[in-house]
Amino acid sequence: MKRFLKFLVLVIIIVIVAALGYLKFLLPAVGKAPDVQAKPLPDRIERGRYLANHVAVCMDCHSTRDWTRFSGPVTDGSTGVGGEYFGPEMGFPGTFYSKNITPYHLSGWTDGEIYRTITTGVNRSGEALFPVMPYLNYGKMDPEDVLSIIAYLRTLTPKKSDPPARKIDFPLNFIINTIPKKAVPMQRPDTTDIVKRGEYLVTIAACVECHTPVKKGQIIPEKAFSGGREFVMPAGVLHTPNITPDAKTGIGAWSDSMFVSRFKAFSRPESLHPVGKNEFNTIMPWSMYAGMTEGDLRAIFAYLKTIKPMDNRVVIFAETK
Repeated sequence: MKRFLKFLVLVIIIVIVAALGYLKFLLPAVGKAPDVQAKPLPDRIERGRYLANHVAVCMDCHSTRDWTRFSGPVTDGSTGVGGEYFGPEMGFPGTFYSKNITPYHLSGWTDGEIYRTITTGVNRSGEALFPVMPYLNYGKMDPEDVLSIIAYLRTLTPKKSDPPARKIDFPLNFIINTIPKKAVPMQRPDTTDIVKRGEYLVTIAACVECHTPVKKGQIIPEKAFSGGREFVMPAGVLHTPNITPDAKTGIGAWSDSMFVSRFKAFSRPESLHPVGKNEFNTIMPWSMYAGMTEGDLRAIFAYLKTIKPMDNRVVIFAETK
């Protein structure tokens, strides 16, 4: 019996080591970086500028945000330098810093390597990225839109900035390699199909990621867009609002003009008022989304009106006692 138990323990150890080795060294399996070129065509660069700053909001995380003002607008001159911190006090399993995505850091990367990073979450070195960057959503982006973002990134002013390396807690340092998936791109819908256009924009903007409650770090699909996800802020806990078309607790009673006005109000500098350390603030990058066209905002609203309404009244902010 003792000999059998020793054998059993040995087998278990071998299986565990093999499993960890598989997770660590054979994953992520998303394939090689594609052979693509993001030619710097003027229209493509402008499309990329629009997407990176106002829809997919890459610059939301890959810049420095001024948290002394409402909604943390991007600090002038910091576009693309990275360095935004995400740590355990915010609910993250380790410490993470956004990367510099100006040519200072990306000049040695091929367009294909950048493409794979955006759409699968696997960087030039083959490392899996933590999905604070919603690459599972970006993987559904029309390939032309991805190339547009890359073409735009190439035009940024190179700025020296070397954010610290990440530190991932166990067991996520192994599990993280299971998260990246091969891209499954959508085709950008015709602008005349307003609902499909809105669905595409909502997908690549990853609205569902913040506006859905989570369990063990994973969004709960059956509660999509119903709000209530928690984000720890200096003055308390922020809960994201319900954006389903429920008439009482969501946006069901809103008009498309009300929806557009809500975003466009943050085009005005005075809307980004100073915020003290112990005052309410939000992670929603209002000033960036305010740059969306009215047509795109109306399309987003049209799509949100088609999703399942959910009765979920959310208290947006709870002060720390």
